[in-house]
Amino acid sequence: MGLGPRAAALVGVREVFFAVIATTATLAAVFVPISFLPGQAGGLFREFGFVLAISVAISSAVTLTLVPMLAARLPAAAEGAQMRQGIARRLAGALGAALAGLYARVLRAALSAPLVAVTLAAIAAGAALPVYLDLPREVTPREDRGLVLISVSTPQGVSLAHTDAQLRRIEAILRAYTESGEAATLFSFAGWGGANNGFVVLRLADWSERARSQQEIVAEIAGRLAALPGVRAFPIQPNSLGIRGGGRGLQIALAGPDFREVAALARALVDRLSQDPRFGQVRLSADLDQPQLTVAIDPVRAADLGIAVDGLSQAIQSVLDGREIARLNLPGRVVPIRLVSTGTPIDDPTDLENVFLHTAEGRIVPMSAIATLRESAAPASLNRVERMPAVGITATLADGVALQQALAEAGRIAAPMLPQGVRLIPLAEAAALGETGRGLGTVFLVAIAVVVLVLAAQFESFLAAVIIILTVPLGLACAVFAMALSGVSLNVYSQIGLVLLVGVMAKNGILIVEFANQLRERGLALGAAIEAASRIRLRPVAMTAISTVLGGLPLILTSGPGAEARIALGWVVVGGLGLATLATLFVTPVAYLLLARFTRPRVEEEARLSRELARARLGLHGRA
Repeated sequence: MGLGPRAAALVGVREVFFAVIATTATLAAVFVPISFLPGQAGGLFREFGFVLAISVAISSAVTLTLVPMLAARLPAAAEGAQMRQGIARRLAGALGAALAGLYARVLRAALSAPLVAVTLAAIAAGAALPVYLDLPREVTPREDRGLVLISVSTPQGVSLAHTDAQLRRIEAILRAYTESGEAATLFSFAGWGGANNGFVVLRLADWSERARSQQEIVAEIAGRLAALPGVRAFPIQPNSLGIRGGGRGLQIALAGPDFREVAALARALVDRLSQDPRFGQVRLSADLDQPQLTVAIDPVRAADLGIAVDGLSQAIQSVLDGREIARLNLPGRVVPIRLVSTGTPIDDPTDLENVFLHTAEGRIVPMSAIATLRESAAPASLNRVERMPAVGITATLADGVALQQALAEAGRIAAPMLPQGVRLIPLAEAAALGETGRGLGTVFLVAIAVVVLVLAAQFESFLAAVIIILTVPLGLACAVFAMALSGVSLNVYSQIGLVLLVGVMAKNGILIVEFANQLRERGLALGAAIEAASRIRLRPVAMTAISTVLGGLPLILTSGPGAEARIALGWVVVGGLGLATLATLFVTPVAYLLLARFTRPRVEEEARLSRELARARLGLHGRA
């Protein structure tokens, strides 16, 4: 005769109470470290870990209070109700019974040959290693955010009007996208970062209103803009992390002790990368050939004429652009006072030769009497990376080329070219890729260590913690296979999914191990206890996996702007958990059978402790 609703609810809560507490502590131990990720990824997921941990705690409180109360109020099933059940429900029950019977037979076979099961699991986990190493790596997947930014630069020394005219040409090309409905707005502005620089912003139409993706449109735009003479236009696709310089493809820098040597090597590397089809629009990040006019003064001739060389540069500055000599402080503002020449403006560099200077004798001589003008090319700016002179290189990536692959290939091409002391340094997204990978690796190791400690404290046994955590390698292997089959890259979102998978895998193991311990305390043998616990816990483990998979399906089936990030996370959770649950149902029982024999049930340990204490008390009484 079965228990009544109230009694069943009470007994059920007592049976799962420890498992719920252990699961809550384990999941919180996995989620909270995510909030302490370093760098820009940490800023994105700082609230994520805390929200998940708090949600799990609230869910556990509901599980131990509200759910039993509602279950206690369910009416008891009347006799004969089974006959009145619908066909669909009976079919579902029959299917569940058949699957449970199949699982019991396969489990019995695995428990009868545990070393074979362990070997197969180890082979499966090991097979995932080369697959993992071959996964494309990037900070974020290429997302369709409906926004294209175009950085435009014209030759150094041109006027702002010339740059603006080039922007009008680019707008004329891009206007075809607004007229076709693929783009919603288009605007540009010149003078961004200098008279020869500009910027174009193209806001695409809503994802549902266009047939092509952002990547396809950008590839077409890049091809059209590359054919424009006298202008360099570089499309940028912003990412969701807001990384400075992100969306520009591969950005690297050559750094070394001598700027001229580094600049020459950078030009050579640009030529080599341009020949590789995996890179497109390879260019130097800064113009190294800005026109420059050098005024070379003959100090001996100037001394003979009695002309003071010290103030000559200030005089030239006053003639050219004016020189600030003081500041006038007024209420609420500061007005600079500039000394400018009132003579004929300098319209040509050779006009400097006709600037007249006063000699010590009062005569007036042209500047050409003591100076010569030389035209040369010089870098627009001298940049440093890691305190060394550096020259940056930027390149777009072909379809199917991940950032890590591009960085490795650029390093391979550059290696034979670089002398001692010159280094290739990743910048922007390429630098964030290494930083994020190291940060997530640290969080992953910390999460596993904390989970082991929490489980050891909960079960009062390190062996129990090890048994539960042994399912993690195979679970991660299943996630790696799911990523490879779905074509998902290893990025910050999929790595977060791997960390979450650790907690979910541990949760399934806790349900089986904790109940097996209860059955051993009731007197069942080790093999019978783990077999019975696995069969009885099959339904909650399967229900947990099915509900999680169904909850993650919208992530995979999603579409629209930024869907790529959700798809990456969804495939790890859905594909990884779906395959990993099967692994848990077999690996955990086998590991328990092999390792739990070195532990004793709690009741036996308590009885042993009682006997030892009783003997100790008898010994004390005997001496008394």
